[in-house]
Amino acid sequence: MKLTTKTRYGVRAVFDIAYHSRGGSAQAKDIARRQKIPQRYLEQIFQELKRAGIVDARRGPRGGYSLKRAPEEIRLSDLVKALQGPIEEFFAVDGEPNDVHTSLWRDMARKVTACFDEVTVRDLCERRDRQQSMYFI
Repeated sequence: MKLTTKTRYGVRAVFDIAYHSRGGSAQAKDIARRQKIPQRYLEQIFQELKRAGIVDARRGPRGGYSLKRAPEEIRLSDLVKALQGPIEEFFAVDGEPNDVHTSLWRDMARKVTACFDEVTVRDLCERRDRQQSMYFI
């Protein structure tokens, strides 16, 4: 399974809003700078995330992008589906429904989807906090 660059950038951008804005909004130029994502590409990604109901956009000097739901309500699977399509399609195979190989790939798809469902944007923020608080001697 391979996540596209768009999906990886989208996850980083949503994380950035949750982590740096703490409930507020963030401007695309700031997110692009912090995450090292080309701003034009980032704005295209935000359009898809907006259509999926994950982010909201507000114009103007105090505008920017904000999350439409709390970080603990946005799952990694939501982001992947919005930017790349259903995870189950990565494992789509042709074959008879009762074929052992077809059922194997369907089982794998369910397990991978469950893994992506378990991780929220809040989890990513907490992971970052733990990494920031670590120090080395």
